[in-house]
Amino acid sequence: MENKETVLVTGGNGFLGMRIVLQLLQKGYQVKTTVRSLKNKDKLTAALTANGVTDLAQLSFIEAELTRDDNWAEAMKGCRYVLSVASPVFFNKPWQEDEAIRPAVEGILRILRFAQKEGVQRVVMTSNFGAVGFSQTDKNRETTEADWTNVQTKGLSVYERSKTLAEKAAWDFISTQGGKLEFATINAVGIWGPSLDAHVSGSFHLLQNLLDGSMKMAPNIPLNVVDVRDVADLHIRAMTNPAASGQRFIASADGQITLPQIAALLREKRPEVSQQVSAKTLPDWVIRLGSLFSSRAQEGLMFIKMNRNVSNQKAKTILKWKPIATQEDTLLAAVDSIVKYKLLYKNR
Repeated sequence: MENKETVLVTGGNGFLGMRIVLQLLQKGYQVKTTVRSLKNKDKLTAALTANGVTDLAQLSFIEAELTRDDNWAEAMKGCRYVLSVASPVFFNKPWQEDEAIRPAVEGILRILRFAQKEGVQRVVMTSNFGAVGFSQTDKNRETTEADWTNVQTKGLSVYERSKTLAEKAAWDFISTQGGKLEFATINAVGIWGPSLDAHVSGSFHLLQNLLDGSMKMAPNIPLNVVDVRDVADLHIRAMTNPAASGQRFIASADGQITLPQIAALLREKRPEVSQQVSAKTLPDWVIRLGSLFSSRAQEGLMFIKMNRNVSNQKAKTILKWKPIATQEDTLLAAVDSIVKYKLLYKNR
C-alpha cells in the first residue's frame, strides 16, 4: 500500500511512538520521526525490521528536542499530520514541579506553533487519562471526555499534573491562536501490551513490582487497561477522520480490573514467572491511615476514591474504533515482553 501523505511522529523510539511508526509504515505513509539523538535511530530500525518492516525507505529521522526550537521547522516541512507522542524526560528525582510542568507545557506549544507555521493540517496529541478522570469520584456515572482532572487533587503526581496543564495549554492555544490548525487528543489509561523492543513504558513497573515480589500485598485498587496496539490505531484514526477535529478521545479497553485480580491472573496464566507474586490484599484502611503521613499513600487513596467506570464509547462511535485486545490479553502480552527482553530483576 502506498500513501503519499507524510506524517511526523515525535518520539518515535518510545514504547508507543515505535508502535505508531510501525502501523503508519504498514499503511504506506511516509513517516518522519524525531529522536533526541540520531544515535537512537539504529534501535528503532532494528526493532521495526524484527517486526516485519522490510522497506525503511519511507522512514526518515530528525534530531529534535521538545525544549529547543532547533530542527522543528525542518521536521514538519511537507507534513500533513503531526502525532505529538514524545514527553519530556526527567533524570533527576524527586522532580521539582516546575522541572516537569514547564517543559511539558512549552513542549506542546512549541509543536503547535511550528505545525501552524509549516502548514500542518492536524496535530494529534498523546495526552493522558490523568488529565481526564483523576478527580472524578462520582461512581454513579461514567467518566467521559467531558471530565477534567483538578490539578489540586490530593495525591495527584507531578507527572499527571504536568500532562493536565500541558493539554489545557494546548486547547487554549487552539482556541485563541490556532487559526486553521486542527487538533485532537488521545487520553489513554494505563498502556501495556507487547513491546517491540526492551524500551517499555513506565506502566510496566507495576507488573515488574508484582512479579519480583516487591509488592508484598496488592492494594485493592481498580485500574483501566489499554493495549499499545489499540492506542496506536486510535491515534491514526483521530489523525485522518474529519470528525475527530476538536475532540478528546479516551483510549481504554472495556471494563476495569483490580490489582489483586491482576496478581491472580499472573499466577494462573504465567505461573512460571509468578512464584513471587503475592496472594495477599492490602486493606483499604491501611492506605487511608497511611495517607495521613505518606504522599505515596495519598496517591493510593486517590486511586481508591476515583471512578473507574470509564467510557470508551466516543472513540467507538465517532472513529469506529474497536479494541482488539482484552485487559487480560494486554497484561499477559506485557508480561511476555518483560520475560522476552529480560526486564525482570528479582533482586532489585
